[in-house]
Amino acid sequence: MTTSTRGTGKVPAVLVLEDGRIFRGRAYGAVGETFGEAVFSTGMTGYQETLTDPSYHRQVVVMTAPHVGNTGVNDEDAESKRIWVSGYVVRDPARTPSNWRSRRSLDDELAAQGVVGISGIDTRALTRHLRERGAMRVGIFSGDAVRDDAALLARVQEAPQMAGADLSAEVATTEPYVVPAIGEKKFTVAAVDLGIKGMTPQRMAERGIEVHVLPATATVEDVYAVEPDGVFFSNGPGDPATADHPVALMRAVLERGTPLFGICFGNQILGRALGFGTYKLKYGHRGINQPVQDRTTGKVEVTAHNHGFAVDAPLDEVSDTPFGRAEVSHVCLNDNVVEGLQLLDKPAFSVQYHPEAAAGPHDAAYLFDRFTSLMSTVPMEGQRA
Repeated sequence: MTTSTRGTGKVPAVLVLEDGRIFRGRAYGAVGETFGEAVFSTGMTGYQETLTDPSYHRQVVVMTAPHVGNTGVNDEDAESKRIWVSGYVVRDPARTPSNWRSRRSLDDELAAQGVVGISGIDTRALTRHLRERGAMRVGIFSGDAVRDDAALLARVQEAPQMAGADLSAEVATTEPYVVPAIGEKKFTVAAVDLGIKGMTPQRMAERGIEVHVLPATATVEDVYAVEPDGVFFSNGPGDPATADHPVALMRAVLERGTPLFGICFGNQILGRALGFGTYKLKYGHRGINQPVQDRTTGKVEVTAHNHGFAVDAPLDEVSDTPFGRAEVSHVCLNDNVVEGLQLLDKPAFSVQYHPEAAAGPHDAAYLFDRFTSLMSTVPMEGQRA
């Protein structure tokens, strides 16, 4: 929940973590109060894409790069129609943005959308604290919302946890829409929106795919009404342990043998559909510089991440599942977290990171080609029954 008015950059602000650690700075963006889960992002660029990524719903994002807002805000790079982060934390905001595409300052954009932020704090110390203690609930308070420390801490400790949160329906589209293929149409894909980023259907459209984006509440009848050559499950926020409907829908798709691709939350949904568990990471992976190995090729990719949960699957053995054999296809080289799954007996795979990668890197863009290859090689007879 956020209440807000326009910030001036001179209004005192305070950030309070649920374990009692407090940072004092200045208001950035809107003035008021906000609550969420404190997480940090290691990207040095792409802050506009981060802010508008629906997967950050109910999270307060701490930027580890010290200078933020240098290129302002433009009208082209947003990943959705609004900013989704609950709050924003930066060290040294740009005084004056400078970029030929900039239309307004980041400070003004945050204020216009009611996003409460804080600047002028030691984000390095805050990031080290979160790495040692783990992601946790946080509140940002500025202006009239600032009270005594004990009262603010009590407010933070009353805020909901991210574990157990069912959030995908809160950020997904409520009505289906179509992203047309660019050039010759080669395939039709039904994309289940669990918090989809705008660049994902764009990457598919560039490969001749007509993408039918469906609400998170879509049924199997809705999916097959578009006569898809493939089905896609998107990224999104919240705890995958709560996502019973998407899991049931994915199992229905797997039973039909339709080519299937999942990203981020979609990877966790595939894990659950195959019978694996999921768990919450201590502080998650967020940023655009995470090393992942594709075990099918041995190639190491620098990749974009935004996830706080992961799949609990054996790294070094093939698993038997209700849909045939499955294996871990990608792994994070920092901590051996599962970063991808693939079925060996059905045309289905997923990755935990973001191959659409706006604002980069683009090492993993080949995964969209892998999806089109699946759709071109799997016969359609019997898939839509």
